[in-house]
Amino acid sequence: MRPRVDEVRIKGLGVIDEAVLKLSPGLTVVTGETGAGKTMVVTGLGLLFGGRADPARVRPGADRATVEGTLVVEAGGRVAQQVEDLGGDVEDGELIIARTVSGEGRSRAWLGGRSVPVGTLTYLAEDLVAVHGQMDQQRLLQPGRQRAALDRYAGEDLVKPLRAYTQTYKRHKEVGALLDELTTRAREREEEADRLRFGLVEIEKVDPKPGEEAELKQEEERLAHADSLKSAAVSAHTALLGDPMASAQGAQDAVSLLGEARAAVEAVRGFDTALGGIGDRLAEAGYLVSDVATELAAYAESVDADPARLAAVQERRAVLTGLLRKYGEDSAAVLAWARDAAARLTELEGDDDRIAELTRERDELAARLTEVAGEVTRIRTVAAERFGDAVTAELAALAMPHARVVVAVSPAGQFGPEGADEIELRMMSHPGAPALPLNKGASGGELSRVMLAIEVVFAGADPVPTFVFDEVDAGVGGKAAVEIGRRLARLARTAQVIVVTHLPQVAAFADQHLVVEKASDGSVVRSGVTALDREARARELSRMLAGLEDSELGRAHAEELLEIASADKAAD
Repeated sequence: MRPRVDEVRIKGLGVIDEAVLKLSPGLTVVTGETGAGKTMVVTGLGLLFGGRADPARVRPGADRATVEGTLVVEAGGRVAQQVEDLGGDVEDGELIIARTVSGEGRSRAWLGGRSVPVGTLTYLAEDLVAVHGQMDQQRLLQPGRQRAALDRYAGEDLVKPLRAYTQTYKRHKEVGALLDELTTRAREREEEADRLRFGLVEIEKVDPKPGEEAELKQEEERLAHADSLKSAAVSAHTALLGDPMASAQGAQDAVSLLGEARAAVEAVRGFDTALGGIGDRLAEAGYLVSDVATELAAYAESVDADPARLAAVQERRAVLTGLLRKYGEDSAAVLAWARDAAARLTELEGDDDRIAELTRERDELAARLTEVAGEVTRIRTVAAERFGDAVTAELAALAMPHARVVVAVSPAGQFGPEGADEIELRMMSHPGAPALPLNKGASGGELSRVMLAIEVVFAGADPVPTFVFDEVDAGVGGKAAVEIGRRLARLARTAQVIVVTHLPQVAAFADQHLVVEKASDGSVVRSGVTALDREARARELSRMLAGLEDSELGRAHAEELLEIASADKAAD
């Protein structure tokens, strides 16, 4: 099941006070008197699908214009999945979209019950609706739009080659930018390389070791206080073991005192086991103090004032401090900087090789680009011929039997994001006439028919399920108008088609006919939308034909139009 617009509610938009449009799955036409607000129907649909919000369109006296649409979509289908991914809900296969525009120009949008940016509606509309109106005709006259239209018409045959071209073009641009950077910034890179080399030489000369600065600081402290350290060790040793040069009589060193204490305890330990344990601990304490005293003696012997070593340590610390100020907070950080600098220097010194490598890649990509662009051009040329033939056939049925539309595919002279082609729609008004751009090769009335033929042909290749045509039949009448209605009806077999028209020949082919009725309440004009039955349709067609709803001649002609349209659709 293809999505379609089921119902649209419009409030406070232009001359429309409040209206409800129940839309047919097939061809729906919207008619009405001049100024009744037919265009507001298209404007409302445009707002619903992300169109530009114009505060001037808000009905005088209203705070805001509101458009709400109900779409029938396939549960679990692509559109439903997109809505769910955006946080909205699709209930029972129905999707609600709403849009408001305030008189101050503020606009808000809702999708499936969730407030969303207006751009989200535009994104979703790509899969839902294509509006073909006079503004779209002008856009289709632009080269970029013509190229996009042809590519879409070319279909699947062009998708893969064009994707390959786009990827190759993107890489070609990236490689070119890299080459430009490498060649234009050579001086900057050389200056950077010089700075890195200087730093690496400086660090290599000093040759710092991880943790070295802490070790040097400790060594400097020991050398700077060598006399004090030695004196303290000697004093402590004397206190523990005594001065060997002093008289033994009256010695008060720690080892002797511990010996006396042990001897006193040993003399009576046999009378109490608890005292025996204390005696053992006194013995251990004596051994421990003796060991400490021995270590103190050795330490005192090792400590020696060395002014030369002290100066060397201080000089080394000063050199390291200079490195730390430049390259890191400690030796480990300095060494890390050196590793990174060496890697970067290798990269900079390898630029010549890199330039040569990128140059080769650029040349290869250019060759590949030429090859793929040629394939894209070939497919476009084939599609252009088919497109031109299809539009020309449509023109023959629209009372322009001698006109021919061609799509010129010519070299652009350089590679672009979408290929190396310039695309232009041209028309020959009669055999032997030069092929001119559409806006120069057709008169106003002819251009309307040409654009309609193009829109119908293009719409047949368009994947969207709903098409909106806003008076693209302007300037057309008679037999050509009948053919317009016939073609729109054929398009409506596979898609939902909504047409705003002033031609009764077109309106006669409708599956559903809506009329925008204008009523005057004092100085205020209001419009409403009404769905017509067969009798009412005949009256409306009579009004459109003769300007009088009850004209017998107009009524007979209207009935004839309805019968012709009905027979034509039945025959198909």
